[in-house]
Amino acid sequence: MSIIQVEMFEGSTVEKKVGADLGFKRRMVGFAGAGEASVNVIIDEIKNENWAAGGELYADKLPD
Repeated sequence: MSIIQVEMFEGSTVEKKVGADLGFKRRMVGFAGAGEASVNVIIDEIKNENWAAGGELYADKLPD
């Protein structure tokens, strides 16, 4: 079994998450030869006020 853990800003639609899930699974199947059913994708949504880079919060970098 393979697990892919993705951290991203909150706010994506369910449709986008399903698309990401399928995309990651297909890449893992091609990369590791795993069966699609054995690949699990965990999506953690992070508030942009809890994510920083270069000494600046993304809440201050990104438009509302």
